[in-house]
Parts: sequence; C-alpha cells; structure tokens
Amino acid sequence: MTPTPGPPTPGLPGSRDPGLARERTALAWTRTALSFAAVGGVVLKREIVPGLILLAVAPAIYVLGRLAYTRPDKLKLVTATIVAVALVALVVALIRP
Repeated sequence: MTPTPGPPTPGLPGSRDPGLARERTALAWTRTALSFAAVGGVVLKREIVPGLILLAVAPAIYVLGRLAYTRPDKLKLVTATIVAVALVALVVALIRP
C-alpha cells in the first residue's frame, strides 16, 4: 500500500501553487491589451499614426499574453516584445513635438 501524498508544502522546491496566479496573469494581459486599445482610440482622435500604432499593438499584446499563459517557454518572446513596444512608444514620443 502506497501512502497518498498530502498537499504540497509552500516554499519547497517542486511544489505547485494551487492559487490562481496563472489566471490573474492571463487577466492582466487582457487588461493590458484593452488599455492599449483604449489609449490608441483616444490618441487616434488627435494623431493618426501613433493612434494606429497603438491600435495595432493591442491585438499583438493579447495574443502574446495568451501564448505566455498556455506555453510558459515563450516568456522570452513576450519579454522581447514588451521591450520592443516600449522602444517604439519612446521613439514616437520623441519624434512628435
């Protein structure tokens, strides 16, 4: 007869988090994509090019967030994309007076 394992002890290597961290992360990606879309819509009223850039980035953020949620090995791709988006935003902010 083999003993049944108990719940994992927090802090031990190999223990799994029974919480909702992954779901919160997925919701955060969705919220970020919606924020980019909302800001893109507001910016689009004043400036066409930056607004279109922000609107184009919103679906990419959503898709990459879903990829990171379902495939954690894609985290490097998501990190590189976030850095690229930040650099594009910086360039747009510096080019526009």
